[in-house]
Amino acid sequence: MSYLDTLLQGVEVEWKLLGEVAEYEQPTKYLVSSKNYNNNYKTPVLTAGKTFILGFTDETEGIYKGSENPVIIFDDFTTANKWVDFDFKAKSSAMKMISSKDESKVLIKYIFYWLNSLPSGLVEEDHKRQWIGNYSNKDFPIPPLAVQKEIVRILDTFTELTAELTAELTAELTARKNQYKYYREQLLNNSEYKIEKLEDIAKIYLGLTYTPTYVESGVKFISAQNTSSDFLDLSNVKYISEKEFKNSTSNAKPKKGDVLFTRVGSNLGHPVIVDTDEDLCIFVSLGFIRVKKEKVLNSYIKHWMNTELFWEQVRKNTHGAAKINLNTGWLNKFEVLLPSLQEQARIVSILDKFDTLTTSISEGLPKEIELRKKQYEYYRDQLLTFHKNNQL
Repeated sequence: MSYLDTLLQGVEVEWKLLGEVAEYEQPTKYLVSSKNYNNNYKTPVLTAGKTFILGFTDETEGIYKGSENPVIIFDDFTTANKWVDFDFKAKSSAMKMISSKDESKVLIKYIFYWLNSLPSGLVEEDHKRQWIGNYSNKDFPIPPLAVQKEIVRILDTFTELTAELTAELTAELTARKNQYKYYREQLLNNSEYKIEKLEDIAKIYLGLTYTPTYVESGVKFISAQNTSSDFLDLSNVKYISEKEFKNSTSNAKPKKGDVLFTRVGSNLGHPVIVDTDEDLCIFVSLGFIRVKKEKVLNSYIKHWMNTELFWEQVRKNTHGAAKINLNTGWLNKFEVLLPSLQEQARIVSILDKFDTLTTSISEGLPKEIELRKKQYEYYRDQLLTFHKNNQL
């Protein structure tokens, strides 16, 4: 911070509208003519918004030389923007290519970092063209070119270091996940364990097969979206009345300790443990397993549902099916390799530690990656926050 203070202290700042120092064009001259995309081709095809790189093309004509003249790709509607210093073609003219009118006065990379220091999102949630209606009329601070270069250098360096650290942390996270998977398979797939049918050690229940009447408050009604993380997320739920809850089948009322799982959809089979005592009701997209505590631990079943042994049995029962649905009838017949309760507790203790490192929101490597991102954003905003008294 002492270096930043020295850099910014007393520097004269000129203010102009962004539209006075930057210009934009639609990439009409650089549109791709074929939709024959292939990742083995050389030239990326860009699109507006967060998707950004749509694919790669083998076309050789009409390529914008971003490697020679970098630009900012800007989406009028979402305000998403990307720094582009490589050659590309564009899918449509819906996006804008922003460049500096005079690099000897305002660096385009400085404009890019400044854009990203602004609040994100649509202005007043409208759907007008954001550049034309808003951004070209924003007050833009212009410190001396030498200061712009130093700000860009600092943020480039920080971006590079953050990317390297994130890559290292991501690699470590991947390694931990692979390690967790390896030990999970080793610990839960032991031929010396006793083979039990799931129906002999637990009971399976399914949610409501009809859509209930929702109310503003009452009993929380949850579906597959509430179990997409590695914990039961009750931050966004619907509600049913107490009366409807009481009249609902007990099959749709999980209790604390039950193992919820997704029956359909992209997150098929994903298990989470209910960790609350409050009343809950579930939709048919979910089911839950209530273990017989004298035989098996709920956490053991949760880890088992992630093993290859479990998924081999799913594939066997759904072979050739157009739409996969975890059916109670054949789930009951699934085989579980079951050690003693004491051994189950030891296995769960080991796997839970790996689980915490790899998936926890508040602990482990994902949190560290998020902290690095926030750290970068903090220093970027410190460098690009100006006051309108002609100095930083």
